[in-house]
Amino acid sequence: MKPVSVEQNMWTIFAQLLDRDLQKLHDEISAFSEESNLWKTTGAITNPAGNLCLHLTGSLNHFIGATLGNTGFVRQREGEFANKNVPRLDMLRELTATRIKSVEILSSMPEGSLEATFPRKFMEQDVSTAWFITHILTHISYHLGQVNYLRRVLEG
Repeated sequence: MKPVSVEQNMWTIFAQLLDRDLQKLHDEISAFSEESNLWKTTGAITNPAGNLCLHLTGSLNHFIGATLGNTGFVRQREGEFANKNVPRLDMLRELTATRIKSVEILSSMPEGSLEATFPRKFMEQDVSTAWFITHILTHISYHLGQVNYLRRVLEG
């Protein structure tokens, strides 16, 4: 049996972290006692939890699904922030499908792809795929914290 490479271990770690944090996002969205609070903000906060969930789903479907997995997904980024009052169950279904597909894609990345240039530029610069996946994981964590904060402050 061939030993698993460091690169394949890294893809496994990336897939596990993405799976963990998207499951936490699912749990946070589910934990809102009032569905209407998914679309509220407070103070200087401008993005409600519902839009943050739509944004992460769109971002992952774009950067992991379409870019790495060739799913054909076409992103509507403006809608991620403009759409309001999307039913929670619809958001959770899409989030679950995105989580499953993204984990599948990351888990099947070929040897040599980690250090390859990511197929899309980031802020007009070339970055490695490893760099970009690390960025997307920290992006998820950032918004997950915002969703958690909004839930706690809006619902006490």
